[in-house]
Amino acid sequence: MRLGDERESGNFIDDTGRSSGFGGGGFGGGGLGCLLPLVASRFGIGGVVVLVIGYFLLSSLGGLGGGGGGSLVPGTQQSSPAGQSTLDPNTKHFMLQVLASTEDTWGKLLGGRYTPTKLVAYSRAYQSGCGAAQSAMGPFYCPTDKKIYLDAEFFNELSQRFQAPGDFAQAYVIAHEVGHHVQDLEGRLDEAHNAQARASETEGNAIQVKVELQADCYAGVWAANAKDPEGRPVMEQGDFEEGMRAAEAIGDDTLQKQSQGTVVPDSFTHGTSAQRMEALSRGYKSGDPNVCKF
Repeated sequence: MRLGDERESGNFIDDTGRSSGFGGGGFGGGGLGCLLPLVASRFGIGGVVVLVIGYFLLSSLGGLGGGGGGSLVPGTQQSSPAGQSTLDPNTKHFMLQVLASTEDTWGKLLGGRYTPTKLVAYSRAYQSGCGAAQSAMGPFYCPTDKKIYLDAEFFNELSQRFQAPGDFAQAYVIAHEVGHHVQDLEGRLDEAHNAQARASETEGNAIQVKVELQADCYAGVWAANAKDPEGRPVMEQGDFEEGMRAAEAIGDDTLQKQSQGTVVPDSFTHGTSAQRMEALSRGYKSGDPNVCKF
């Protein structure tokens, strides 16, 4: 990717050196333990869905209402006094440049309707506005506090475990979560949350798939429109293929085959590999958010 001298975003909190103590309440924040299936929209990660399927079968779409507690103290590139940042400087620089690019791009596409999200980097475990965040959950967007949560070690897992290396594969992770933020600003997450509340479990999963595929499509839209400081596209030869490999690697059908040997379509919450690849490609080839139908 051609990020060059792209600015770094200031909407970043580095808490990778922070202690992960949550207190005895676990998920906290207004009964989130019982409502965990309706907590956060996630990028998707390996066999985790199998390990915690009882909790995350429906993932969340929208705020749980009423502030919910557990929100982080706003800040810019903060580190906890309790420890030093464990985030690789080069990874941090890249994350901040990608985040800045999403801000500039969506700011142009949506005009005054876009307000940036914050990206929180943490290690292993953390307390988000939607309850406990753990590395095993993968990156996710919390609509309650409108922040993205990411353990940067996920990038290593994406490269090594899922065989999807490359800078655009990593950028796709961030851009997908920013896509959820765009959905939140547009009211799409609330619409989906309300629809899920009236739906069966299978129907709720199908709604969640639509939400995730739209976020994939939005990631493609960002990639198509992102420019470096000289006005050149940030995408270079081979970048798009990196994103497609990542989209293929984290499809529900692919992950279920790897983790449990069988595929259960009714339990899909993010879409098949083919669906995720198609959504990312559709957004990238068009560059128009309007092609990302919900």
